[in-house]
Parts: sequence; C-alpha cells; structure tokens
Amino acid sequence: MSIMPDPDLSPLLAFFKAMANESRLRIVGLLAQRERTVQELAETLALKEPTVSHHLAVLKELGLIAVRPEGVMRWHALKPGALAEMNRRLLDQDAAAMAPEVDWETRVLATFLEPDGRLKSIPASRRKRWVVLKWLTRRFEEDRRYPEAEVNEIIQRSHWDNATLRRELIGARMLAREGGVYWRLPEAEWKDFADQGGRQAA
Repeated sequence: MSIMPDPDLSPLLAFFKAMANESRLRIVGLLAQRERTVQELAETLALKEPTVSHHLAVLKELGLIAVRPEGVMRWHALKPGALAEMNRRLLDQDAAAMAPEVDWETRVLATFLEPDGRLKSIPASRRKRWVVLKWLTRRFEEDRRYPEAEVNEIIQRSHWDNATLRRELIGARMLAREGGVYWRLPEAEWKDFADQGGRQAA
C-alpha cells in the first residue's frame, strides 16, 4: 500500500508549481533586488498590470512577498529569508521520509536550485538531469516558436551553459528544432533517457 503524502508537503509542491512559471520567477528576481510597484513590474516585464497582480497574489499566498502601502501606491518586496526557509523545509529529513516516490523530483530540484531559482549545476546523474530538464522545459510555452537567440536567453536565466542544456533538451525530444527555430514538443513525445540501460541510483 502506498504512503499518502504528508500534508505539510503541500506548500512545497505549490512553491515549485509557482516557480515553474517564467514570469513569477522573474518577478521574484526583481523583488530580490528591491521593492517595486505593480506598475513598475508590468513595465519592466512587458506584462499587463492585472497579470502582474495575479502573479503577486500567488507569491503572496506562498508567503514569499510582503506588501507595504504608501499613499495610493502599494510596494512589493521579497520577504527576507523566505526562499531560504522554503529550501530548509524541502530538505527536512522527516518530511522527506514520509514523501511518496513522486516527490523525489521535488527533492532533486531542491538540491540543484539556488534560492533565486537558478541552477547550481547540471546533474551528472542522468535520472536527476531528466528532472532538471523537465523543470527547464516548462520555461517554454506550448504552441509557440522561438528563435535560437531567445532559447539561449531563456536557458541562461537558469544556467550559464545554454549550449549544453539546449542540446540536452533536443536530445530528450523536449524541444524540436528546424532552421534555427525551436518549439516545445508535447510531453507524450519526451524521450526519458533516464531509464535507458536501467534506472540509476538517485
């Protein structure tokens, strides 16, 4: 009989779901620098203000940001230590012992991600690299074409070695390429090389 997920893990799963969105990841990066208004974030990210407000509401619900009213303006800032606390909770051994197998991927990401959402390194283990590639693929929208320069820019927001990660994404059939144009493939077509030749140790 499978072990049911520990209820305390739900905020952690919500955190990684939220951070899989590129716009929210960029907002966290901007708020880590200094506090900003919705209007400033919208202008910087080329997004509509209601869209930015929605992303901020998600981050606020996770306890990552604080809001400071000043007249008619509302200033948003990243809470000091919020990301570090989330990382500490992810690595808590008691919670990990109760987590089902599916949450192994969450623990892999916690190991390889910096508090600001950037990759510390590319995993040497093919199984762990597969988890990171899945996380990275979700930076790309479905049904959209990307020139190579934009692909490199998106990858570099997570790790400096865009050439290696781009090749890995193509090899895993997560991204397709033709004539210098890239697009995200459906998840059903992804090639799980992590299981080729037998599963490796975590």
